[in-house]
Order: sequence, then structure tokens, then C-alpha cells
Amino acid sequence: MRLLHLAAACLLATAAMSPAFASPANPQNGVDYVTLAQPQPVQTTGKKVEVIEFFMYHCPVCNGLEPGFEEWVKKQGDRIQVRRIHMPYAGANDPEAHLYLTLEALGRLDDMHEKVFNAVHKQRIRLNKDDAIIDWVSKNGIDRTTFLNAWNSFGVQARLRGLNRIIENYKVDSVPTIIVDGKYMTSPGMVHESTKTNNPQEMYQGALQIADALVAKAAATK
Repeated sequence: MRLLHLAAACLLATAAMSPAFASPANPQNGVDYVTLAQPQPVQTTGKKVEVIEFFMYHCPVCNGLEPGFEEWVKKQGDRIQVRRIHMPYAGANDPEAHLYLTLEALGRLDDMHEKVFNAVHKQRIRLNKDDAIIDWVSKNGIDRTTFLNAWNSFGVQARLRGLNRIIENYKVDSVPTIIVDGKYMTSPGMVHESTKTNNPQEMYQGALQIADALVAKAAATK
């Protein structure tokens, strides 16, 4: 499986803002987004639209997108239901994916998700090994025994082993990637390809504007 950090060096080459930038008013299939050849089942009911973000904690582009994505989710309100899936960069036992699933199982993502990003990208703490993760978590508000019980639980282990199958089903090969309603895929990388911009903020903004249109498109069919 090929995993890309969306040409991180290119994205981080400039931090200049461009408020005038806008993604296409009418995003084009095959250019601004793609429609999955095999739509995947969603975990929503009624008129809610499922949005999945594929990401990795150590990915600088995922870290850059995160604040804008959080704001976008708040603005969507009850229209959407969000899931996050951590790509298993190091294989079936990827420590970062294991960390995410354990925090999720403990119901601690609300207070720990941003902390992990900050630890990796601002404090430069390497959370890429099991021991380093367990040590860091135990110093940041979660009881070590409680964390280890969840970390080693059958449910977390089973979900960790199932990540590669999920990624194959969605045909995701780079992060961050956004899937809308199990049908449509877009990403900052696609914005880069379609607009040729190297400005990271333009790519983030563009991907979220395209996601806006895809949520509306999906909602109209429910």
C-alpha cells in the first residue's frame, strides 16, 4: 500500500495566506473529487451524511488541516456524522493507529486528540513506538493500567487488524483524505493537482469547500 503525506515539503514551503482563493463553485468529478467505483456502507441513518477523515498523527499535512477541519465540522452541525480512521503507516501493528483506537475506546478523543498532534508537531515528541506512547499517555492524564487494559483489549486489537481492509475498500492511498457518504473522495492533494497551488492554506480551504459541496450533493439524495 502506497502512503503519501501529500508532498509535505511542497505544502510547507510557504505559509502565505490567500483569502481570495476559492475551490470550483461546481466541483468536477475526476478533477476536484472522485466517485468511488464501489460505494461503501455508512454508519449513519436518516438524513445525516457520513464524513470520514483518513489521517496520521505524524503527518504534517494532517496537522495543518486539523484546525480548519474541526471548524468545518462545527459549522456542519447535525448535517453530518464524523468518523476518523488512522492510516496504519507501519503496518498491521502501527503504534499511532493503535494509540488512536485506544483513545477512542476510552472515550478520550475530545481531550487527547489535539494533545497528540501538539506533542508530535510542536513538542517534537516521537510517539512512534509502543513504549514511548504508553509512557507519554501515563504522564498526560490517563491512568497507565486503564490505558493498557484498553490497549490490549480484544476490541481494539481486532479493529487495529482490520484497518488495512478498510483502507483497501476505500482505495485510499494518501493522507489526509476525506470521504463523504461512502461515495465521494477529496483531499488537499486533489486541490493541489487541480489548481497547481503550492499554498497549504489554499489546499486546506479548497478541500473543505469541495467537501461542503459533496455533503450537499449527498444530502440531496437522502
